[in-house]
Amino acid sequence: MDQTTEAVVKEEQPAQPDVQTTTTLSTDQPQAEVPKVDFKSLIPDAYKEEKALQNFQDMDGFVKSYLHSQKLVGSDKIPIPNKYATDADWNLVYEKLGKPKSPDGYEYNLGKETKLDENSLKAFSAEAHKLGLLPKQAQGIIKYYNDLAGVSETEANNKAEAGRTEAEKNLRKEFGSTYNDRIMAAKKLATSTLGNEFLNSTLLQDGSKLGDNPTVVKAFADLAAQMSEDNIVKGEAPAYMSNKEINRQIAVLQQPGSAYWDKKNPNHSEAVQEVQELIKKKNNEQEVE
Repeated sequence: MDQTTEAVVKEEQPAQPDVQTTTTLSTDQPQAEVPKVDFKSLIPDAYKEEKALQNFQDMDGFVKSYLHSQKLVGSDKIPIPNKYATDADWNLVYEKLGKPKSPDGYEYNLGKETKLDENSLKAFSAEAHKLGLLPKQAQGIIKYYNDLAGVSETEANNKAEAGRTEAEKNLRKEFGSTYNDRIMAAKKLATSTLGNEFLNSTLLQDGSKLGDNPTVVKAFADLAAQMSEDNIVKGEAPAYMSNKEINRQIAVLQQPGSAYWDKKNPNHSEAVQEVQELIKKKNNEQEVE
């Protein structure tokens, strides 16, 4: 075989790969754990005591918070005026918070039983607008005072009613059988001199109405008794009898041989009825006038 033939044969033979050592990593082998890093150890010493950083436990939380704060940059913020701020500066703050443009912007939902009149509400709205109150704040204040006024009125009425009841009880005890007549005369005199409206609308310091106050009623009753001949008292007010006079009339009707004891007498029933009415009047029973 000549050199030319030998060269051709070598070229036709396939090249043998180089033998190399290859290492294949198995997925079954355990991976090394990433060591946890204490976030606080990453904070420079100059800022370690900052309260704003105390709530962060890892870098992930810190980054999220930072990104969130960056999104707020440029949003509509309200600067807090300092001690040198003027009323105009504060007014700008109130307007951004929702202060109405005028006092008419305040609305109050108090219902039909409100104790505050329209003029009072307008005056309050003007002051609320001057102070920069928000509608919700103004509504809350008005509702509080309206409820307070309702409670005060209820308490005053209860107190007045209790005083009237106690006064009636004491006067009935003092006047005895003459109570109804003396009260009627007292009311007639009081109404003639002061008028119903004044008597019923005037409240005294103890919460009682002037017309129900026991001292006032007794004073008019005594005055009416002294003026029994005056036209003011005579009018429609019936004359009243003392217990002594009632006992005297009963004794006359019940004397022996009278119609009161004789059932056959045609006037027996009338005599018995009259005696019964006199006894009721003496005992001051309410149904007897």
